[in-house]
Amino acid sequence: MDRFEGRCWLDWWANPSTLLGSIEVTVDIAATDAGWRARGRLVSDEDQEAFGFLSDLDPVFLLRFEDGSTVAVTVHPKGLRDFSLTEYAGSLRRSVENRVALE
Repeated sequence: MDRFEGRCWLDWWANPSTLLGSIEVTVDIAATDAGWRARGRLVSDEDQEAFGFLSDLDPVFLLRFEDGSTVAVTVHPKGLRDFSLTEYAGSLRRSVENRVALE
């Protein structure tokens, strides 16, 4: 496959049994000499807030295709709805620390 264009979902998992967010996106993934290049866009404006929050918390998502296959990716936001993706090669079992200031 030299190119894939279509709808997918960016899934953000808190742990192996807790899916905190699933955001529908369109992606354009193309093979390159160095591997692959991927760009995407949120399908709905309604997902902007959740996408921004989860990306800031930890930019590693599972990119899920319609057939159910997944690949771990790092999301690099490029504005409110656009982003690029790179493959994430680290462990999916890692801790993310976030503190909320209560006033």
